[in-house]
Amino acid sequence: MRHLAAFLIALLLALPVAAQVQDEIEGATTEELRTSTGLGARLKALDKINGQVSEFDMIAGGSVQIGKLVVELRECRYPEDNPEGEAFAYLVISEPSKGTDPVFSGWMIASAPALNALDHFRYDIWVLRCSTL
Repeated sequence: MRHLAAFLIALLLALPVAAQVQDEIEGATTEELRTSTGLGARLKALDKINGQVSEFDMIAGGSVQIGKLVVELRECRYPEDNPEGEAFAYLVISEPSKGTDPVFSGWMIASAPALNALDHFRYDIWVLRCSTL
């Protein structure tokens, strides 16, 4: 029952954000919606136990190990008219010592990492921007 209540509260909190994103999409021109694929991405990681923060660059299709996690970058996309702007990356994050299922798999948005965040007791990982060169 508590899980249902927590889900409903999270859903209610997310509705204004979803409505804002929908309004921005509807108000955008076709030119503003065009995206390009980056060659890689810059990510940031936080070890919540020892407070260590690190930034790292990845190439698309590559992977890097952060502590006990393996982070794989499948794709990074950005608006054609603003390469330094809104980046979104498809990440697969796994913890090999815990099994084969990923602990996270999906799109992360640089400007709103909480919309689809890694839920891990020790690590936070989020996208900063795509690499274009």
